[in-house]
Amino acid sequence: GRRWGRRQRALLWVMLLATWEAAWGQLRYSVPEEMPKGSFVGDVAKDLGLQLPALIDRVFRVIERGRTQYFSLHGKTGHLVTAERIDREQLCERVQQCVLRCELIVEGEMKFYEIEVEITDINDNAPSFREAEKELRVSETTAPGSRFPLREAQDADSGRNSLQSYELTGDEHFSLAVQSGPGGDQRPELVLAKALDREEAASFELVLTAVDGGDPARSGTVQIRVNVTDANDNPPMFSKKVYEARVAENLPAGSLVLEVQATDADTGSNGQIFYSFSNVPESIRALFTVDGNSGEVRTVGPLDFEEKNKYIFGLEATDGGGLTAHCKAQIDITDENDNAPEITILSLSSPVPEDVKTGTVVAVLKVRDRDSGENGQVSCELSGEAPLSIVASPGGSYKVVTASALDREQASEQRVTVVARDRGRPALWSSTELVLEVSDVNDNAPVFEEAAYSAYVAENNAAGALVLRVQARDADAGANGRVSYWLAGGSAGAAGAAPLVSVEARSGALYAQRSLDYEQCREFWVAVRAQDGGAPARSSTATVRVFVLDRNDNAPRVLWPAAAAAAAGEAPAAAPFEVVPRSAEAGSLVAKVVAVDADAGQNAWLSYELAKATEPALFRVGLHSGEVRTARAVSERDAAKQRVVAVVKDHGQPALSATATLHVVLAESLQEALPELSERPAGAEAAAAAAELQFYLVLALALLSALLVLSVALAVVARLRRA
Repeated sequence: GRRWGRRQRALLWVMLLATWEAAWGQLRYSVPEEMPKGSFVGDVAKDLGLQLPALIDRVFRVIERGRTQYFSLHGKTGHLVTAERIDREQLCERVQQCVLRCELIVEGEMKFYEIEVEITDINDNAPSFREAEKELRVSETTAPGSRFPLREAQDADSGRNSLQSYELTGDEHFSLAVQSGPGGDQRPELVLAKALDREEAASFELVLTAVDGGDPARSGTVQIRVNVTDANDNPPMFSKKVYEARVAENLPAGSLVLEVQATDADTGSNGQIFYSFSNVPESIRALFTVDGNSGEVRTVGPLDFEEKNKYIFGLEATDGGGLTAHCKAQIDITDENDNAPEITILSLSSPVPEDVKTGTVVAVLKVRDRDSGENGQVSCELSGEAPLSIVASPGGSYKVVTASALDREQASEQRVTVVARDRGRPALWSSTELVLEVSDVNDNAPVFEEAAYSAYVAENNAAGALVLRVQARDADAGANGRVSYWLAGGSAGAAGAAPLVSVEARSGALYAQRSLDYEQCREFWVAVRAQDGGAPARSSTATVRVFVLDRNDNAPRVLWPAAAAAAAGEAPAAAPFEVVPRSAEAGSLVAKVVAVDADAGQNAWLSYELAKATEPALFRVGLHSGEVRTARAVSERDAAKQRVVAVVKDHGQPALSATATLHVVLAESLQEALPELSERPAGAEAAAAAAELQFYLVLALALLSALLVLSVALAVVARLRRA
């Protein structure tokens, strides 16, 4: 309970006295040891001039140089707090000023702040002696003023809280003297104040008290029993006051470190010497042992230069009569290259835009080798083909920067191995892989597979028919690589060019908006623009030329004889007439049938044939010219009025045709032909019409008779089924 009260008072003391100072670009705080986890150390946000909202938006990391993380940064308040309970005596044994150093890293801004925290001592350790009881043998012949060295007390605290004084109580025959050792330590000595008489008193009980300077002070005691014996007038003597040795770390257990030697002029048991540690902490006993007979100091535990590079402790020699001598052992540990460099990634900017400038910092590394000298000197290099380089910075940190332009379309991520190698022999090395993702920027416009497209569409197509599918590719990613299509103009002077087709924005498919007519528009072009989804957007344009293919959808049209023009299957209208002399010879030109076809190609190639005539043997029609000529000489037996029907056909699939009717009068002159022309309406045409009407009447009568017979038969069948 009393110890906890002292800790509470110490905690109150640190909360009042914790201060900071900024020197040489560093923040410096002090905090007492043994503070509970989460205790306030310093207001980093205030000391760095950071506003709290800005602090929350940033990412801070506290990197300590040791293996244990003793401090952390409170993200909401910006306070530096303790992350673990700190024991100053464990961290800084026998060190006057205990300072822990760490680095505060602002990720994203690549800023570093050095922080030093001094761990101040509190009086949490009382002085203690190695043994609770000590027995001395003093000869009764010992002269007053003789001194007997005593083992020192140990106090793990430092400064005023450490051991300050000794007090002796018990008997007036002895007093206390304190000598200063080579390292400033206090060595108590028992001084014989009055002559001893074994017959009066064979032993004395004394109490040695060690007191520290804390407030309140703490103390420890040892009971000393002095037995009065016969004379042992020569104490042991070491050959040296300080024995020094230099050994390498990582020695195997049992290795000889040094050997001490003491002599005693006495004989017998009073001259026999036993070696042992003087008052040393348990940490020394865990690493070294001393042979009581030979004085050899050997290792029992691993020596680590990185943990501690020098050990100083006391040894004593005791003879059989109880007299002792003291010396110091100083062991320097030399470094071996037993630690590979340690690589810590402090900050990594990933992903990084592909358009960053050359020399941009993308990662910050900390490389630390716990060895010293050349064994701890480290060089770093990058292994791998990547447009990155590494630059050394003060304090053992390295920056990875871009060495050339990045291109996400060539490599979406950059992998590089950081290799750290020390200068030891043999050299040790370590490596870590950096993976840097490259984010996309809109630096590529869509590219069409072809700069110009051609499409062929047959006329009379259905509305919505697919004309062509264009495709453009964008090397960018995400929205920057998402392509949409638009129409961007059409044929100059073609009023219907733009409305004729439409384009689907996502697929690039062009569809016909309506049926195309070759006879109205034989070809047209449109410009299609491909645009990505970047900001700002990038685009490119391709030309699509559409050719309309002809179909045989137009029948030939007879221009002359105009009045005789009629579609196939229709009754011919009244036609003009031609007068042919009866003296005409074979091959005489009667007339010329003139026809045109709106289609193109073979659909417009026309041929002429004689369909029928009053005298078929009298006339012939030119296959390609359409000329109607006499096939033989006109005779007197030929009728005066002749009717000639010519068929005009194209070469489409299927072929379309038209007819031209020509009336010919065989007469020597126009006056002779006029009487024949006046009788033409009552001629053969009327007879043909009457015959056709008679055919349809007979057909209707036959159908009615068949229906009657079928009805009677059905009625008879129905009656039979009922019966």
